Amino acid sequence: MTDDVTTETATSDPLKSVADAMENAMQAAKEGALDARAKVEEALPRVNRFMARLVYTTSYTLSYGVVFPTMFVAQAIPKENPVVHGLVDGAHAAFDALDEMRKRKQDATAPEVRA
Repeated sequence: MTDDVTTETATSDPLKSVADAMENAMQAAKEGALDARAKVEEALPRVNRFMARLVYTTSYTLSYGVVFPTMFVAQAIPKENPVVHGLVDGAHAAFDALDEMRKRKQDATAPEVRA
């Protein structure tokens, strides 16, 4: 008589293989997130420098584009004429009106002193 010996084959548990795959996926996601964070931290200073330079260049260009032509025209106008006197008087009146508005605002916001 022959002995029937059952040989057990090495089979892995399907749930364990799924769990291992999920663990590997989680580890890859964590590593990917760390890599992405490092890239963002590396790129952020460059983006900040670019934005600062863009704002500076835009502001410089706008101010130069406004001030230079204005000063060019102002220098071309003769000094002793009614246009220049009117502009100067208007500027003085505008400053006076601004001072008056500031004074009214200060008076309105000043705390009342009771005796």
